[in-house]
Amino acid sequence: CATRLRFNLKDDSKANTEVLKSTKGIMGVVNKGGQYQVIIGSDVANVYAEINKVASFDNDSQSDDKNDKGPVVRVLDTIAGIFTPIIPAITGAGMLKAVLALLVTFKVIAANSQVYAVLNFMADAAFYFLPFLIANSAAKKFKCNAYMAMSIAAVILHPNFAAMVDVAKKGGTGIYFFGLPITLASYSSSVIPIILGVWFMSFVEPIADKVSPKPIKFFTKPLLTLLITGLATLIVLGPLGIVCGNGISAAIAFLNTYARWLVPLIVGTFSPLLVMTGMHYGLIPIGINNLATAGFDTVVGPGMLGSNIAQGGAALAVALRTKNSELKQLASSAGITAVCGITEPAMYGVTLKLKRPLIAVMIGGGASGLFLGLSGVGRYTSGSPGLLALPGYIGTDGFRNIMFACIGAAIAFVVSFVATLILGFEDIPEAQIADSKADEIIENEVAVTEENVVKDSIIYSPIEGKVVPLNEVNDPMFSEKMMGNG
Repeated sequence: CATRLRFNLKDDSKANTEVLKSTKGIMGVVNKGGQYQVIIGSDVANVYAEINKVASFDNDSQSDDKNDKGPVVRVLDTIAGIFTPIIPAITGAGMLKAVLALLVTFKVIAANSQVYAVLNFMADAAFYFLPFLIANSAAKKFKCNAYMAMSIAAVILHPNFAAMVDVAKKGGTGIYFFGLPITLASYSSSVIPIILGVWFMSFVEPIADKVSPKPIKFFTKPLLTLLITGLATLIVLGPLGIVCGNGISAAIAFLNTYARWLVPLIVGTFSPLLVMTGMHYGLIPIGINNLATAGFDTVVGPGMLGSNIAQGGAALAVALRTKNSELKQLASSAGITAVCGITEPAMYGVTLKLKRPLIAVMIGGGASGLFLGLSGVGRYTSGSPGLLALPGYIGTDGFRNIMFACIGAAIAFVVSFVATLILGFEDIPEAQIADSKADEIIENEVAVTEENVVKDSIIYSPIEGKVVPLNEVNDPMFSEKMMGNG
């Protein structure tokens, strides 16, 4: 996901896909669900920066979404737009938790010390205030005011509201607003309630703008938006989101109790297909919800870890077996990148093109996912699953969890590597690539003949004006020829 340039084009037919695919540095092109994706690899940030110098794409809120997307694609696109921007924050928080666990395990700090307390609330902050992070990204996706959206998050996280809930629970009473009951719920670390609230606000805000008198719109529009959305979130949408979140948690608890191997097996096996279709975005909120509520994720992360490592194993097996020097170089670099957590170069540049190595990836990912599921391995942080993310598997039970995570990663690598060697692949002859490149060069060359040599050229002026002698120019630097004769 972190290796692609994504464009929402008004007319896909104007994109020269074949030229892009043959351009050096581009791994592939995917056009799905109304989104045009150019797969770059690890240099995607640098390429984006260069493109942004030509045309600014920073303010993506101004772009219009295409209306011809199907409902499933729109949902997945919305999920990606909401959760992808907040991943760095929760990744940093999760990694800090892993570091904290290491410090306690090696007795560098004590669990009852002030140093531990400070680092602990720093690690918990992003998860506790998760509704704030989601409110900001959701507002951009739903095209409404981000600061108003974060105000709604502030409403449901306000300390006074939390205190009212605690008092009501202890006293066995309720909270009412003009007779309307407000659910006694805690919204810290919640995911779904704020998404529903901001989505509802995206409808309220334009209506408030329309009904507000122009002279006082500056005051009435935010007042109506905050009042209506805030109350709707507290009374209806927030409780609905809590019910949905509890349902997801209950389903995950059921799987962990009776078939904890099932989901990691499925994710580990079919993760490449999920990534190709964009369906993996549907797993992101589940993983984040698990991290925010339970503190760890046993459903999404382990399977993804096995699949990513398997991509690296298969790509490196291709690098070992191929006789093509260019493919060997590509597979080697892509394989190393994949085991570190970035799989697109390996998948689109190697395994998917050669087909049978992709089957080996699914075998290795499935074997690893099955082992990780049976072992009950969970991750304690988010991020791109790979070797660099293994510290995120350090839990509160010492080194058992990360030890099994390392074994699962080794299984994925070895099984996919061996499976690729056994299944084989149709190697690309070196001469075939050289011939194709030569053909491209010949096609793009212009024959230098007497007919196409330009003898007379007309140069058109790009601007209007008049020509004056150099000595009449109103600048002594030029008129006195200090810089030379023009």
